[in-house]
This record gives sequence, C-alpha cells and structure tokens, in this order.
Amino acid sequence: MNSKTKFKQVVILAGDIIILYFSLYITLLLRYWEIPAGHVWQNHFGPFSVIFVVWILIFYIARLYDLHSAVNNVKFFQLAFKSIGIAGLLSIAFFYLNPQIGVAPKTNLLIYVLIFATLFSLWRQTYNWLLKSHLPKNNIAIFGLNKMVKELAAVLMEKPHLGYKVSFIVDTGNNEIENYHNIPIIKTLDNLKNLIAADKISTIILTANPYESKDLREILFNCLSLKINYINLPNFYENITGRVLIEVINKMWFLENLSEGNKNWFDIFKRAYDVILALIILILTIIFWPLIGLFIKLESKGTIIFKQMRVGKNNKQFKIYKFRTMANTHNNFSPTINNDKRITKLGSFLRKTRIDEIPQIINILKGEMSFVGPRPERPELIKGLEDKIPFYRERMLVKPGVTGWDQISGEYHSPSPEDSIKKLQYDLFYIKNRSIYLDLSIILKTIATVLSRKGV
Repeated sequence: MNSKTKFKQVVILAGDIIILYFSLYITLLLRYWEIPAGHVWQNHFGPFSVIFVVWILIFYIARLYDLHSAVNNVKFFQLAFKSIGIAGLLSIAFFYLNPQIGVAPKTNLLIYVLIFATLFSLWRQTYNWLLKSHLPKNNIAIFGLNKMVKELAAVLMEKPHLGYKVSFIVDTGNNEIENYHNIPIIKTLDNLKNLIAADKISTIILTANPYESKDLREILFNCLSLKINYINLPNFYENITGRVLIEVINKMWFLENLSEGNKNWFDIFKRAYDVILALIILILTIIFWPLIGLFIKLESKGTIIFKQMRVGKNNKQFKIYKFRTMANTHNNFSPTINNDKRITKLGSFLRKTRIDEIPQIINILKGEMSFVGPRPERPELIKGLEDKIPFYRERMLVKPGVTGWDQISGEYHSPSPEDSIKKLQYDLFYIKNRSIYLDLSIILKTIATVLSRKGV
C-alpha cells in the first residue's frame, strides 16, 4: 500500500471520527433544544467515545475504509447502513448493561443513529465526488502495451477515486490501435519529454527493463529534471490490485522480495498468537463439538471429522481436520465446485459460517497450520498445477492458513489452472508483505465474511 493510499484512508477515518462526535453534538442540541452544557456534554463524551471505538472497528471489518469498495454505489451504502444498524444495537446493549454510567439514551440513540447515517452518507458522497471530480489526480504514463497494461488501465478507469489518471500509453510495437478506451497510444519516442511535461506526468509505469533499451534509458535520463517517479509494472500492479503478476516475475523477484531472514521475529510472534488464539477457541467451542457431531450423523452416514491429506510448509504433507459437510454416498471426493450437490443442508450452513473449519485448530496447535496463510491444497492437485503454473510450489514457503489474503478477496476461485493462477497471485502478495498488521486485517475481514455468511 503506497503512502498516498494510506493518506486517503486516514482522511476518511478522520472524517468519520469528526462525524461521530459532531452527530453526538447535534443529537444533544436537538434533544434538549439548547447548546449542550458542559456537564451534559461531559456525561455523554466518555461513554460515547467507548462505543465510537467499536463503531470504527465495525466499519473497518465491513471494509468501509477499503478504497476499492468505498465508492458511491448501492452496494456500499447497503453495507454501510447495515454496519450502522449493528453498531447501534451494540450501543444499546452497552448502555443498558452498564447502568452505572448514568446514561440511558434510549431516545438519544435513535436520534443519533438517524443523524449519523445522514451525515455519514453526505460525507462519504462528498469525499468520493471530490476525489473523482475535483481533487488533483496523479497523472501517469505507461511505457508498453500488453494484456496486463490493459487490465490495469481498466481498473484505474473503473475506480477513479483511487486518484490515478492514465494520460497516455507509449507503444512502439506492432499494435495498430491508436487509443485504448480513449487513452491515447503514442507510437513514437520523438518529443516525448515535452509531452510528459505538458501532461504533468507524476509517475511513469515501465513494462520494459530500461537496461534492455538504449532509447528508453535516454528518454528516462532526459526526464530527470521533471522529478518523475519511476515504477515497474509488477510493483504498481501489486499496489493497486493486491496481487503479484505471475507473468512477469522470475527467480530474481523472489531473491529481491522474500527476505525470509527478516521475518524471524514475526514468525515467533505469529506462532505465539496462533497457539493462544487456538486454545481460546478450543476452550470456548469444545462443549459444542458433540452436538455438531450428532447433527452431522443424523443427516447423513459417515464420519464426523473429515480428514484429508494436504501439503504444508516446505512441501510437508499432513492430515487436515474439518467437520464433514458432504454426504459420502456417490462422492468421488473430487474438488468442491459452486453449488456442489454433495454438500448437505447442515454442511452448507457449516461452510457459510466457517464452523466446519473449527477442528483445524488441532492442525494449528500441532504446528502444521496457522490462522492466516495460503490455503493448503491436495498433493495430487499441486502435482498437476506445478506443471502448468510457474512458481506454484513457492506458495508453500510459509505455513498454510485457515484463512488468507485470497479468501477475503471477494472472488470465488476453483481448483482450475486459471483460478489457481489468481490464487497464487494473492498468495505471493501475502508471502511478500506478511506482517502483524496484514494478519490482523485478514482476520477482521474474515469475521466480516462470516457475519455476512459469504463463506465458500
């Protein structure tokens, strides 16, 4: 994530915090028909500050701070109002479970939620409108034209609030098109410096290596005085999409980007919270395991716990544990597909709520898995995919996880080679960028997926 993206998210967060407190002020003003006196504001400020932390956390889990989803469309505002409703209900519970606070704002909360929802909608619409229409864009030029460039250009055009505008694409190859979705295609390198200056280009995206082209090196050198940022296509694509371009990386990419020696302290901390969290979940859920097992048995014959060989870190095989969600009758145990008829009614519920994956805490305690990491695949699938997808085995450089960067992408990926490439793109992004912050973000967004029952 680049600094400008972080800044935009900080601005959104700061705006939400201002709206939270301003809505409280307006609520008290309307409730008592006078400017809130010092003691009235003070009595409400402390307790509401506590619940505002919960509100912000709910908004984060709901991805209301994700620039890719925080756009002015029906889906976003449906999600926003749903989050506000959940936050409002939790606020009511907080106040009535803590009568010692001395504030029981039954009417105030209703007024507050209505005011906040209105101001929040106006604030977010205004912010995205400013981003799209009035705030300065980062004008970029792309040197080279290929499939990845077209995909990147389409993403930037669909999401102008990200703050990038492709001014032109330089392509001296044999492509005959003069523009791509109204983006001019420059066919010659002549006078390019003046064009870059005239369009106020701030960043140039390179699809080719400057070492391989004398003319390209000369042009880039002549543009040094323009104070332009140069970034290669894979890195820029990664920042925008959260995926690593498999098509353009090589072994040097792994040597330059995967400094595993620097991750020792992170791995120690990760193992510690894996064990602690697994033990907590085991203690809280173990009493329900017999009941879940009984329901599984009543619906279909077979074992309660499903076991299957998977491949973990450094290609070490292990048995993964899950609550069984499929009928054994007429089951060839091939990979799951969308709307798979082998999944039982109870199994469908267990999958959507991720309850079927609770037994995997045994794998975590044994050190075979982590809570966050690439999903473990079956050995026979890996063998076939390795021959078709470059660097597929490198996704096993870290422990597999119960959830991961791919699982929260919002896309369903089958075991097909095409979808497996996308999964690998997400997995390599996680392996390269893994951190406590990224792990926490994935866990929180997984909770949002479970609450919305969008499990797979």
